[in-house]
Amino acid sequence: MHIAPLSPDDPTELGGYELLGRIGHGGMGQVYLGESPGGEPAAVKVIKPSVVDSETRQRFAQEVEILKTVWGARIAALLDADAEADRPWLATEYIEGLDLSRHVNSHGPLPALLTASLGATLAEALATVHKQGLLHRDLKPANVLLGPNGPKIIDFGLAVFAESSVSLTAANTVVGTPSCMPPEQANGEKPLTPAVDVYALGALLLFAASGHLPYRADNIHVLFHQVTDPATSPDLSGTPDELVPLLTAMLAHQAQDRPALDDVVREFRALIEGQGLKVAQARRRLTSYTAAPPQFLDDLLAVPHPDRSAEGLAEAGTVPAAAQPQVPAPPMAPAPTLVLPPTGPSRTPTLRDTAAAPPADRADEEEGEAGADTASAGQAHARQPARGRGRTGRSLRHSAQARITAQRLREAYAAATPF
Repeated sequence: MHIAPLSPDDPTELGGYELLGRIGHGGMGQVYLGESPGGEPAAVKVIKPSVVDSETRQRFAQEVEILKTVWGARIAALLDADAEADRPWLATEYIEGLDLSRHVNSHGPLPALLTASLGATLAEALATVHKQGLLHRDLKPANVLLGPNGPKIIDFGLAVFAESSVSLTAANTVVGTPSCMPPEQANGEKPLTPAVDVYALGALLLFAASGHLPYRADNIHVLFHQVTDPATSPDLSGTPDELVPLLTAMLAHQAQDRPALDDVVREFRALIEGQGLKVAQARRRLTSYTAAPPQFLDDLLAVPHPDRSAEGLAEAGTVPAAAQPQVPAPPMAPAPTLVLPPTGPSRTPTLRDTAAAPPADRADEEEGEAGADTASAGQAHARQPARGRGRTGRSLRHSAQARITAQRLREAYAAATPF
């Protein structure tokens, strides 16, 4: 797990949440790991002071209102928010685990059975969102977190009410992630329909099963042309044969040719049952395969007597040496980060169609963004593989130890960073 220490300019508390470290960032915001007074972990998203204006506040307030409206077992829950604060913020459920993008880039594509389970789970979750009159509009691998209780969808910052024609974006402006965007959204058509999320889910599942998205190009204009050109078919190479027919239908160029989400669930269920498993069994296997070890937060908070230095803690073995902030080499080294190594034996999945061993080192997925805020809790999680299944961890605690840890991280960061 990759958690960056707070910088001296970061707040240490927002809305009663104590901030412990940085877990993600984007063009408009920063996401922190926070802790409520009662010890509840949270992903706290804060708008950067440099971009706080009336339009940003309006968009942020819309995101808060949408998060109040949307609900479901597979949706990261809103905990609290204040869109009128000097630094507007919102806190959502913290999900400890990699996002789908990082998991695939670290461990390789999912086996067909697990991709089908992921598809059934997310299609059902999106159907619940649509019943509430909402569209996600920015579903992508980075917006699906693979937590200890199964996958969850995050980041409804671009979500809209399905029947609404109101938009906070300028005319002729396309907002979203082009590599997962359906043609009608890329063309700026309005109003959009639930079929946009069906297409995005198909793109996400293609990535899960093959390691790549339907269209790839270094130039964003070329990418938009590929997406909107009816003569350019999506690239389904490397996809297991049993998944190709359904993913092809979900990625259909015309919205009316894509299946409904209920049909998607039924199709994936049939694939799973065809392997001799029940859907619930497949979901448990998916969670077991993708969940990160549970002890990382305890390791982060494991601090002995306060009069001992950070160096002494590492030497004594109380805090893993790899967890200490790394001093950057001048002049252009990155800021120090907190790296918590995985522990426990390697996980060996017991699947009927277990994939071949994934490559040891793969580049992160490169996605073009067109006006989207990519700050999300999904970026909280590391490129560091987390295959081990360590001891059962305790829950995150609100204590003097936590405050001491955060303070020592800030001091180490300040000492190592040339300002």
